Amino acid sequence: MASLLLPVHGLVLLLVIMTCLLGVPGMPPQPPAGCNQTGCTVSNAYGVWGDRKECWVSSVVYPTTEEEILSAVANANKNKQKVKVVSGYAHTIPKLVCPASPPENSVLISTAKYNSSIQVDKDKLIVTADSGVGLRELINRVEEAGLSLVAAPYWEGASLGGVISTGSHGSSWWGKGGAVHDHVVGLSLVVPAGASEGYAKVIRINGQDPLFNVARVSLGLLGVISKVSLSLEPGFKRSITYLFKSDGSLEEEFMDHAKKHEFGDITWYPSQNQTVYRNDDRVPLNSSGDGTNDFLGFQSTLILVSSAVRSAEKSLESAKNVRGKCTLAASGLAYKKVIANGLKNNLIFTGYPVVGRQGKMQTSGSCLYSPVTSTASSCAWDPRFKGLRFYETTAIFPASRFGDFIKDVKKLRAIKPENFCGVDNYNGLLIRFIKASGAYIGQSEDSVVVDFNYYRADEPSTPRLNQDVWEEVEQMAFFKYGAKPHWAKNRNLAFSGVQNKYPNFSKFLQAKKQLDPGSMFSSEWSDEILLGKAAAKGDGCALEGQCICLEDRHCKPDKQYFCKPGLVYKEARVCRYVPSSIA
Repeated sequence: MASLLLPVHGLVLLLVIMTCLLGVPGMPPQPPAGCNQTGCTVSNAYGVWGDRKECWVSSVVYPTTEEEILSAVANANKNKQKVKVVSGYAHTIPKLVCPASPPENSVLISTAKYNSSIQVDKDKLIVTADSGVGLRELINRVEEAGLSLVAAPYWEGASLGGVISTGSHGSSWWGKGGAVHDHVVGLSLVVPAGASEGYAKVIRINGQDPLFNVARVSLGLLGVISKVSLSLEPGFKRSITYLFKSDGSLEEEFMDHAKKHEFGDITWYPSQNQTVYRNDDRVPLNSSGDGTNDFLGFQSTLILVSSAVRSAEKSLESAKNVRGKCTLAASGLAYKKVIANGLKNNLIFTGYPVVGRQGKMQTSGSCLYSPVTSTASSCAWDPRFKGLRFYETTAIFPASRFGDFIKDVKKLRAIKPENFCGVDNYNGLLIRFIKASGAYIGQSEDSVVVDFNYYRADEPSTPRLNQDVWEEVEQMAFFKYGAKPHWAKNRNLAFSGVQNKYPNFSKFLQAKKQLDPGSMFSSEWSDEILLGKAAAKGDGCALEGQCICLEDRHCKPDKQYFCKPGLVYKEARVCRYVPSSIA
């Protein structure tokens, strides 16, 4: 089997290279919400929720003004309906936008058409925009005014309201930090009200308001964000150089890197014993260079390519072919090095440093946009095609504990290094930095964020190759080292005990009760995660991260996956493949 797959890998890599060099235009993503004869549903951009259950709602409304949002909330409140909000993008992995059951008593508010107002105040260095405005449009308007937005997530396929609600971030311990919500200077919320106030009202919140630290990261649980104001700075450029080196001193060097480089990050490829240090710094606007950050993973991909990659990965999984995954990991890293992972000095990468305007360097997502629509390509994970399907785990560590986590991961790797190749097929472990925040469910101390993607099967009953390794890393992060989960990512188990990880969590819940006394914006997901209402553990629930296994039936014993202790973090409980000859 392995000998048959290796030529396929080479073909896939060749197709990927062709896609990148040709700059193939792509097909826009499908809208997250839609209605037909049987009702309305809402999904995320990946086409599948963590529990794989569809989310049904009775109706979807598309307000275009703040007054229409006010009317929608008032009408829902008057009729005692549950409400959730979704943007035109919906890249949130957890089920934040799904109202509580039954669907017949719920309404979904989409901000996809609420995106017309962007006002830049050059004198006060503030931009105020509708919550449905896309991040790319916002950044472009700010740059046109000769200014720059300092913080943004790396992926630009998000709305302004969505970015704020979920605590999205870039990477920086400098200034106000890398989290976008720490650059908010004011926002407006549409919240439920009594009959005497028309069942809904708009409240304006600024930095002096007691609700400011509640509303900056709110997960859509307080009401509908209608307007957001962000602080700006005079326009500047950034200079980026990727430095490839051994990972031998990573646990000793990560903190110095964050302190030396304003926007620096680190990508760790454990199976390759490699780290990639991103030396990323602010430079004056008159610096030479017109570069662009067109991150490889966010470029439009030929559907033929994404389907072939998925097919090859499925074959490797079913054959338990670790060596094949390592071949992919090594060739993928080599290619990223050649093309600087998507950095372009102009049309292509010609050498370091790559210098460009802040707005072109801080975020990317070219698969979302195209001057010419093509049905031959799309974002690689587009659910309409048989492309990539993956999990994403994002853990936010206290900076003081992150070095010990790295040491534990290295101990786990030492047992069998090739078991880490699966994650290196994607983006390795991306390490970023977030400054301490006053937001109640933001980060209370300077923190280190680790993101990693890994294979997800088409069917919930199908175990993964080296499943136990990534379950152990996941549990090690969240339970041994007390990492917090990113609100817009992660499998459900990452949120276990989250209530105890935020010093001001009870204050957040008190404010929620004040603003939404009827729990109009609550849902089954928020009740389970935020209030700790545990869900029942069903057969196979650990395979999808819906639970931590306690019994073999939570794994897949008929396929020889049993619930076992971790190898380094002994308190972990993971689903491990045990061949019948050993069992």
